[in-house]
Amino acid sequence: MRKLAAENGVDLSTVKGTGVGGRIRKQDVMAAAEAAKAAAAAPAPAAAAPAAAKKAPTLEASPLRGQTIKMPRIRKVIGDNMVKALHEQAQLSSVVEVDVTRLMKLRGRAKDAFAAREGVKLSPMPFFVKAAAQALKAHAPINAKINEAEGTITYFDTENIGIAVDSEKGLMTPVIKNAGDLNLAGIAKATAELAGKVRANKITPDELSGATFTISNTGSRGALFDTIIVPPGQVAILGIGATVKRPAVIETEDGPVIGVRDMTYLTLSYDHRLVDGADAARYLTAVKAILEAGEFEVELGL
Repeated sequence: MRKLAAENGVDLSTVKGTGVGGRIRKQDVMAAAEAAKAAAAAPAPAAAAPAAAKKAPTLEASPLRGQTIKMPRIRKVIGDNMVKALHEQAQLSSVVEVDVTRLMKLRGRAKDAFAAREGVKLSPMPFFVKAAAQALKAHAPINAKINEAEGTITYFDTENIGIAVDSEKGLMTPVIKNAGDLNLAGIAKATAELAGKVRANKITPDELSGATFTISNTGSRGALFDTIIVPPGQVAILGIGATVKRPAVIETEDGPVIGVRDMTYLTLSYDHRLVDGADAARYLTAVKAILEAGEFEVELGL
């Protein structure tokens, strides 16, 4: 049997005998030899196709390149407000990382039916506005105003949330009034309507005033996070970074594992005259908890 195995290139120690008591028979040696030949003849597994190389975008020269122009009035107003805010407030920022995988999956399942039912697209933005407004109700120092001349603080009993909108004329911030009392559909409709008015140059002064808190979605343009400036008359602003897929540690019943998750950064810039770092951290972790729980099935009809 050893001679037969050697002639066919078979290692007897790897052959399973089918004879009495596990005895190796001639048929076992020949079957092992045929299996080895078949394995050798099988094509090697194809290597994974390399990812398509990304092409650099074609960039056209800006028509403003090389020009000196008069500063547009809206840019001067925005600039004056930002400088005023920085001069009058003690501003700094805190950042948390949020796993929005569950939220993105919910949105993916609901967006088609939502658009058909509500008449507007379901972007991620309403989820962030909803979570931010909900957390403001429990964290009064974030939704407040310092009345410096009177030496008082006003803690607002409503959540009027300004939404920073990029337009051809510059950054404008229309306000979703009573956002804390709206559901996802109401927030989505208000956001779409106000953004549309800004871009069509039909926004009114009343729709641009009265914000008690502001949200800036710089992630929509690819930024991971931003050190946003708190607007005058407010004490905090929330920045939403880009949602990107990356490996992250997931806690399971069997222990931590690594998985690919949808992750984003939230930045809270705040006026340290009223808001302490601990206040900012508590607010951010509350928003994070709401987003990561993703308990929006009822509102989405799922």
